[in-house]
Amino acid sequence: MSKSYFDDNNGHRSFELPGARPHYNPDRPGQVEHIFLDLTLDIPNQSYEGICTIRLNPVRDGIDRLSLDAVNLDIQAVKIGETHQTFDYDGEQVHVRLKQATLAGQPIELAIAYGVEKPQRGIYFIQPDQYYPTKPTQVWTQGEDEDSRFWFPCFDYPGQLATSEIRVRVPKSLIAVSNGELIQAEADGEYKIYHWHQKEVHPTYLMTLAVGDFAELRDEWNGKPVTYYIEKGKEQEARLSMGKTPQMIEFFSQKFGYPYPYPKYAQVCVDDFIFGGMENTSTTLLTDRCLLDERAALDNRGTESLVAHELAHQWFGDLVVIKHWSHAWLKEGMASYSEVMWTEHEYGAEDAAYYRLNEARNYLDEDASRYRRPIVTHVYREAIELYDRHLYEKGACVYHMIRAELGDALFLKAIATFVNDNAHKTVETIDLLRAIEKATGRNLLFLFDQYVFRGGHPDYKVAYSWDGDSNLAKLTVTQTQAPDNGNGSRNELFDLKVAIGFGYVKDEAEGRGQDAALSSQAQLKTFSVRIHDREQSFYFPLETKPDFISFDVGNPILKTVALEYAVPELKAQLQFDPDPISRIYAAEALAKKGGLEAVKALSTALRHEPFWGVRVEIATNLATIKLDQAIEGLVAGLEDSDARVRRATVEALAQIKTKDSYKALKPLAEAGDASYYVEAAAVRALGGIAASHLNDAPREEQVLNLLKSVLKERQGWNEVVRAGAIAALSQMKTSEAALDLILEYTAPGIPQALRLAAIRALGTISTGQPNVNLQRILDHLQELSRESFFLTQVSVSIALGQMETPKAIGILQSLAEQTPDGRVRRIAEEAVQRVQKNAGSDKAVKQLREELDQLKKANQELMSRLEHLEAKAK
Repeated sequence: MSKSYFDDNNGHRSFELPGARPHYNPDRPGQVEHIFLDLTLDIPNQSYEGICTIRLNPVRDGIDRLSLDAVNLDIQAVKIGETHQTFDYDGEQVHVRLKQATLAGQPIELAIAYGVEKPQRGIYFIQPDQYYPTKPTQVWTQGEDEDSRFWFPCFDYPGQLATSEIRVRVPKSLIAVSNGELIQAEADGEYKIYHWHQKEVHPTYLMTLAVGDFAELRDEWNGKPVTYYIEKGKEQEARLSMGKTPQMIEFFSQKFGYPYPYPKYAQVCVDDFIFGGMENTSTTLLTDRCLLDERAALDNRGTESLVAHELAHQWFGDLVVIKHWSHAWLKEGMASYSEVMWTEHEYGAEDAAYYRLNEARNYLDEDASRYRRPIVTHVYREAIELYDRHLYEKGACVYHMIRAELGDALFLKAIATFVNDNAHKTVETIDLLRAIEKATGRNLLFLFDQYVFRGGHPDYKVAYSWDGDSNLAKLTVTQTQAPDNGNGSRNELFDLKVAIGFGYVKDEAEGRGQDAALSSQAQLKTFSVRIHDREQSFYFPLETKPDFISFDVGNPILKTVALEYAVPELKAQLQFDPDPISRIYAAEALAKKGGLEAVKALSTALRHEPFWGVRVEIATNLATIKLDQAIEGLVAGLEDSDARVRRATVEALAQIKTKDSYKALKPLAEAGDASYYVEAAAVRALGGIAASHLNDAPREEQVLNLLKSVLKERQGWNEVVRAGAIAALSQMKTSEAALDLILEYTAPGIPQALRLAAIRALGTISTGQPNVNLQRILDHLQELSRESFFLTQVSVSIALGQMETPKAIGILQSLAEQTPDGRVRRIAEEAVQRVQKNAGSDKAVKQLREELDQLKKANQELMSRLEHLEAKAK
């Protein structure tokens, strides 16, 4: 691994890969006022011809050259009025030499006649083929970040805002949907011409076109049409998946202090979409994989969150537009935080808190395992690299910290000020700071400096003790992310005010039943402290010893925290703290302590904790305690009424890999569950247990036969259950029969979601296969790497990145060099780094790991017996 791959930021990998450079918006020749695309599609031949007319108001006299972004287009002619202009074209930009230089304030209309054949990006033609004969015929576009240049000539950066029109000729059996209002739809023989007009200014990356044989469903909000376009036959799924959209429009109109700004809101579900969704102005495109059936809707809120996210962008991103990609957190962070706000509105404060915790964890995982970067940076290779968990999830957490700092009323006032002051304009991060100060008088630059303009977050270790003689509580807080060299680097320390709560359980509360309210059982005495050094101790005079301690009351701060409290305080916190995140931290700390007392506390809480999210975490943490009694406590979670808790319990039991966990899970895998996800988790678990090579593990043949039957018989929504079977096979790493079965499901014609799961599984199973099979896997992945579909390339990169042979590197490097997609390039290059690291782990290290696992198991058995004997003796 090259030294340049690390920065000096506490050993974290650098975001900036070789070739990264500073990016700035180009000089502006003038204001683009209007863009008009007049297109005729030739769908069978995946091509089209058209004229792109751009009205430009020059910023100054004397401009005699214009350079427009236009990649792999066939530029046929450039005219102003009736006068042909001279141009050069290098495949990436068209350079127009104006015959008459510009006059400031006198607009010119540039008409560019062009054609496109089999485009690689920007516009996508979806059609049935020999492998997928039922695939629909569709055409759709995807402009973010800088892909509009692949389907029409433009000044392709977000700092230019213009109105737009799209007039498109399509076969009359198809519908064409675009931004703004439909001003005409007229028959033209065997064709139909749709003419859409977007009257509000927006950037080129938000211009869109979607064509297909769609069913159209209609709702409305305040008299404005709210429409859903889906493949015919999926109308019921559309209502299940998107039916709350009008309520969401009302909710965000209120929250953002600005009514929904466009004449309609359309959501179009398209096949083979390369994102989850894209917030094109007034016309969001969504993957058709988001459409839920009734069984999936039992425990899948992901679609609802996706719908909320893309809708929130209509304000943050479309109405208020970022000036440069480096400030994309303003829109992506708020769209992600809008998922949290909608969850709070629809499902309550605890669900929202848990949602936010998982947003934080997604960012923390990327920071720990991938790289650390400031949220705002203009140094990168391609702008799409910025679209990561720092931008989305960390951005969402920063918005919540702003809310916690200001309070709800002032937060909403600041957001409304930001939106109203900047509607139909472009913004940078400083504009949000200015809006906050204008609306509230508060200067939050201290927060932005620590969380937005630099990387990282605080890692707190919190120790507590009680002095009964003086009635003093002592809290020692250490920022462990800073080096312990006596002073700590100021660049790595955070300076924040943190609320410390001391909890007192009311006398009448004798344990909590399933429906008891937490808030009525505990009272918090709260103090605010400033934590700014590496290690600080705080003393709090209290009348009596508290039952528990709540660090960062309400948990608004983006952080990690390790609690070093005694078991009684942790048990009381798990049972009585009103904040679910604090209860989760207590469960984690108890599990780390281990022992029978911790097992009993967690097992009791798994049965009686009222909030499903905390039960999920309790199940996960119980499985980490190496005692047989933990399994007994955990099995109760399989009967939980909430499918999400059952799923977490299954996944927890899967980690234990014993005869008992196999016995508990096998009936569930065979009989299934109301939830696809629970059933898939149970099926997946059996593969891992079968592969553990313990004397009491089930025979491989039994599990293989079950997995074969699942693959044959359990087709369902998005292939969730069958993908679980593929994941199970991938855990059986030494089985050639498992490998053969996985390879079978990588063939073209296999449903896309299942095929992609099988491709990824090749990487997992490769690490236990002999050389001859390893070569089979490599040859097959090399062949698959030549496919052009984005999601196939990603899956191939993920598979190769799990391998432990240097032979995977060449395939990854070739893929990185040849792919047209910046995301695939980055994923492949990071996979090279992982393979280099994996290949360095020799067999001796692997053997040591296996021996250590055996020792841990033997130790677990001894500890369980000892705890059992001690319990009997008591």
